[in-house]
Amino acid sequence: MNDKMKNLFKEIFNTVIYLAVIFVMTYLFITFVAQRTKVDGMSMESTLHDEDSLLIEKISYRFGDPKRFDIVVFPYSDEYTDEVYFIKRVIGLPGERVRIDYDGNIYINDQILEENYGKEVIADPGRAAEEIVLGEDEYFVMGDNRNNSKDGRDPSVGNIKKSDFLGRAFFRIYPFSDFGSIK
Repeated sequence: MNDKMKNLFKEIFNTVIYLAVIFVMTYLFITFVAQRTKVDGMSMESTLHDEDSLLIEKISYRFGDPKRFDIVVFPYSDEYTDEVYFIKRVIGLPGERVRIDYDGNIYINDQILEENYGKEVIADPGRAAEEIVLGEDEYFVMGDNRNNSKDGRDPSVGNIKKSDFLGRAFFRIYPFSDFGSIK
C-alpha cells in the first residue's frame, strides 16, 4: 500500500472516530444533562405559551429535590392518550397536605399558599377539594392556566413521583422576543 492510500485510510478512520465521539457526547448530553422541548397547549399560560421552545435541565434533580414553583416536565398517558410530556408547576412537596377550596385558594398544611402564578381564580378544585396527603416521594403539580389545565387535580394525573420528572424547564429559546430564563 502506498503512502497516499495509508494517509487516506488514516484520514477516514480519524473522521469516523471524530463523528462517533460527537455522536456519543451528544447522546450523553441529551440523556443526562439537557434537552429541548416544545410547549403544546395553553395549560401554562401566562408563563409559557403554545409552541414555545424550552430547554430542560436534568442534573439538579439527580442531586437535589424539586422546589416549590419549579416548572417540571414529566410523561403522561392514559387510555385515550399516547405518551406525551406535560409541563406543570410544582405546588405541593413530599409530606405536605394540599387542599383547594371552592373560592380558589390553595392550602398547604392548612396555610394559604402565597403565589401569583395562576392566570385566574381556580373554578374547579377537582380531587383537591378533599385534602391530598403527599407521600415521601410525591409532588402535586398544576398548570398556571388553572381553569384550562389537566394537572394534579385530575385523578388521571394525580401525584407525581420525583423519578417521573424528566427535568426542570429553565430557559426559553423561542420565540426570540421572549428569549431567556423562565420562572
